[in-house]
Amino acid sequence: MDSIAQKEDIVAGISTRLPEAGFIGLVLGVQGVIILGVLAVSSEYLTESSESGAGHQITTSLTAVPSRIHVLLAKAGAVAVISILQCIFAILTTVSVTHLMLGEYTPSFEGSRLLGTVCYWVFTALLAFAFTVLTKNALIPLAVLLINSSLVSFSVLLSKITKLAYYLPDRAGAEMFMVMGDRIHTPFTGGLVMFGWVAVLFIIAAIVFLRRDVAA
Repeated sequence: MDSIAQKEDIVAGISTRLPEAGFIGLVLGVQGVIILGVLAVSSEYLTESSESGAGHQITTSLTAVPSRIHVLLAKAGAVAVISILQCIFAILTTVSVTHLMLGEYTPSFEGSRLLGTVCYWVFTALLAFAFTVLTKNALIPLAVLLINSSLVSFSVLLSKITKLAYYLPDRAGAEMFMVMGDRIHTPFTGGLVMFGWVAVLFIIAAIVFLRRDVAA
């Protein structure tokens, strides 16, 4: 009986920690939408084959849809929708695996935190999208964003030096769903901070795109 009780205690202890591990996994999974946001823009600027005139797809896109703002919004909308679908799939997979492993000990994943995860993925994808509009190539956005989301978080390092780092988009946005001991934002304010970054960067990217010579 003691061994059974100990086993139940161990499993119950794991069940309290697994949701956090699942959310950490979802943070790492955000790399997929970073790549999506980058490629949605950078692919338009790849030089086509000589048989196709060695031009860029962006020229064809703007010929078909002359309104640049419509092209930008349509692409951003597609990136957002695909990001939502990818995140929902990742969440369902995480919850299913957790249930398979723990059975009756499966903890509940709070709906508000799952919603925060979806918002985090979408905002991250749109940040990558806007960043790439400014650079016109995939190398810089991919290098910066993938390293930041996998190897080392610049915001975490900077938070050791200044409290201003807590207002960087990835650090503030993570508080929408992660339980952090040094958190300074509520999930709602963290989401607002990250959304603010998305809105400002997207506006800047839109202004640059509207004024840019696409042939350059």
